[in-house]
Amino acid sequence: MGIVQIAVVIVILLLLVKPVGTYLYHVFSNEANRTDKWFAFAEKPIFALIGMKERKGMTWKTYAFSFIVTNIVLVAISYLILRLQKYLPLNPNGIDNMEETLTFNTVISFMTNTNLQHYSGETGLSYFSQMAVIMMMMFTSAATGFSVAIAFVRGITSKGQTIGNFFEDFVKAHTRVFFPLAFVVTLLLVALQVPQTLQPTLTVTTLEGAEQQIAIGPVASLEAIKHLGTNGGGFFGVNSAHPFENPSALTNVIEMLSMWVLSAALPYTYGLFAKNRKQGWVIFSSMLILFVVFLSLVYTAELNGNPVMNKLGIDAAQGSMEGKEVRFGIAQSALFTTVTTAATTGSVNNMHDTLTPLGGITPLSLMMLNCVFGGKGVGLVNMLMYAILGVFLAGLMVGRTPEFLGRKIEAREMKLIAIAILAHPFIILTPTAIALATDLGKAAITNPAFHGISQVLYEYTSSAANNGSGFEGLGDNTPFWNISTGLVMLFGRYISMIAMLAVAGSLVRKQWVPETIGTFRTDNRLFVGILVGTVLIIGALTFLPGIVLGPVAEYLTIR
Repeated sequence: MGIVQIAVVIVILLLLVKPVGTYLYHVFSNEANRTDKWFAFAEKPIFALIGMKERKGMTWKTYAFSFIVTNIVLVAISYLILRLQKYLPLNPNGIDNMEETLTFNTVISFMTNTNLQHYSGETGLSYFSQMAVIMMMMFTSAATGFSVAIAFVRGITSKGQTIGNFFEDFVKAHTRVFFPLAFVVTLLLVALQVPQTLQPTLTVTTLEGAEQQIAIGPVASLEAIKHLGTNGGGFFGVNSAHPFENPSALTNVIEMLSMWVLSAALPYTYGLFAKNRKQGWVIFSSMLILFVVFLSLVYTAELNGNPVMNKLGIDAAQGSMEGKEVRFGIAQSALFTTVTTAATTGSVNNMHDTLTPLGGITPLSLMMLNCVFGGKGVGLVNMLMYAILGVFLAGLMVGRTPEFLGRKIEAREMKLIAIAILAHPFIILTPTAIALATDLGKAAITNPAFHGISQVLYEYTSSAANNGSGFEGLGDNTPFWNISTGLVMLFGRYISMIAMLAVAGSLVRKQWVPETIGTFRTDNRLFVGILVGTVLIIGALTFLPGIVLGPVAEYLTIR
């Protein structure tokens, strides 16, 4: 039954990829279509307000400058709100202002689409902060990532045109994608008993006669954009394991599809931009193959149970249910774990800290690779980066100047791709080593054995991949962890995005090279194998030692 549950969700996703991908193409192609008529009434006053009567295309530098400045302004506003929330409206529970380093970590976390939470939402934020800061940045960070991905796709597929206008893409991502989808998903979740209210915390009398405080709030609306925007920050501290955030198996499926479908549809959108749908299916197939491999690992590991419990003769026929909700079971927990780290969402319906050692390899590896569907736009951009790298390596082996989509790949592009590839492991492994070598870092570890290494490695991997989930046994709400993970989130978000925009800017200016009999094809099964192999080889070369020191060593020890 577990495999059937997983298969049903994957089949539903496959059915949604083509229509959603086609819709996204119509939204961002800048060609006249029906979506213009549907949303022009909302967009015209916005464009008039920001002075965009003529939506001229931008160079990659102007595009990058525009999205960075926009993000800086939003961060500044959000910082002030969190530091002053005690004095602002919609605070019926009288929650105090957030501490300085925690505020720094929180605003960086949500602006970078990471949503790493070193606080508990129901006790650390007012309703106004949840909506004006957390939900606002859930929309804007997702729209930023989407816009950059579309700009990159334009850069590598268009013939002598610009990569687009950031502000036009940013507005369209809100009005035509995230707002309408979030509205629909919110209504679905409310219908399925997820709370949506501005009433204060409930005070109820228990069966024993004592009083209990039950936190409520605008949960459904936050859950909708939390998953659609691959954000992950929960209204409650235990995230989607909380029955108010995710009460049933049906809401669990809705939340998985919400965080998965847009990222999964983007490769098809890319194929439409390239005027060759096979290009999109190659990228999607490569992502799905890697996804299924890692899903199989975590599902099998959790189904087989904990080796220590098995040694003691305890009945492990049900598998390892530690840290999992009974209403979801192993199948939906394993699938949710794989989807949330593949799509770099960070939402959790079970505690990843309690996964078996081999099961814990899956979320770690998916965040380290950061290209298996990925967050809003980032996964597609990173997979295309590996595709260009694969073409370059294949070209070296046959002694031919590599080409990708009719553009020659030369030294400038490969240097920028090398920066993006090397930056990711550097900003993960360096702070991990510092944390394990200093008392400030080691003080947060709750398990001093190999699992403690996994806790630290997971925290920085989640931060660098802009995922936001954690091995929650780590005591991370300290100035050291707030500042260090905040910096990692910044570097993890913007270094690769700027580098890949530079690649797009370089390629869009190059002369189109006609396809010949000697052109290496990137739209067939052979290239799927090359692409998957490139991702796994690069990932193994950079991260395998860290995996061995953490989950693998822990498994060998308890085994």
